[in-house]
Amino acid sequence: MQSRPAEVSHQAGASGPPSDDDMQRAQVYSLMAALLAAPPHAELLNRLRQIGDSADRPPDTPLAVAWTGLKAAVTESNEVALDDEFHALFIGIGRGELMPYASWYLTGFLMERPLAALRQDLKTLGFERQPGVGEPEDHAAALCEVMSMIIASSQGPDIDWQCIFFGEHMAWLAQFFIDMQKAEAARFYRAVGQFGEQFMTLEKEYLAMTI
Repeated sequence: MQSRPAEVSHQAGASGPPSDDDMQRAQVYSLMAALLAAPPHAELLNRLRQIGDSADRPPDTPLAVAWTGLKAAVTESNEVALDDEFHALFIGIGRGELMPYASWYLTGFLMERPLAALRQDLKTLGFERQPGVGEPEDHAAALCEVMSMIIASSQGPDIDWQCIFFGEHMAWLAQFFIDMQKAEAARFYRAVGQFGEQFMTLEKEYLAMTI
């Protein structure tokens, strides 16, 4: 996978291997991390084009409809246009149209208390920030990548920690994905926002049922 805003390594205690459903969840988080970390490259776009629809999932669910829309957006996209769109949305001159940071969404400022709380939980879970990473750990892509590793690791924390991490550090992403759909520069990323919103809705419902 391409470079991410915040790289981490996992060193938590054992809790048993993840199920097939958990691995699918982890893969979606990993995909979202890749799409939010940098402009999608040709390899990632080709992978998205080749992923089939799930045969055991109703085709008219909101998530399935959003997935179909994302795949259609991939077909209509090219790397140059996606690079321009990504920079307009997330980088810009000074700042992009969207601010993909938990602290910003939760307080209106960067590098605030939500980031400090996140760093403490990452330390508790055994995640370590890699040298040379410029973005803070509360970047949307970094959070998705961490959640993917929490779910997928055969030595990761149990469902309780998934619920805690999602509730404390990732719930704001639902609004972020809604804002993404409204962004003036969004073309391909409008479909990403639709898919992300539906996935976050299902994750919230799934994790609530496990409590």
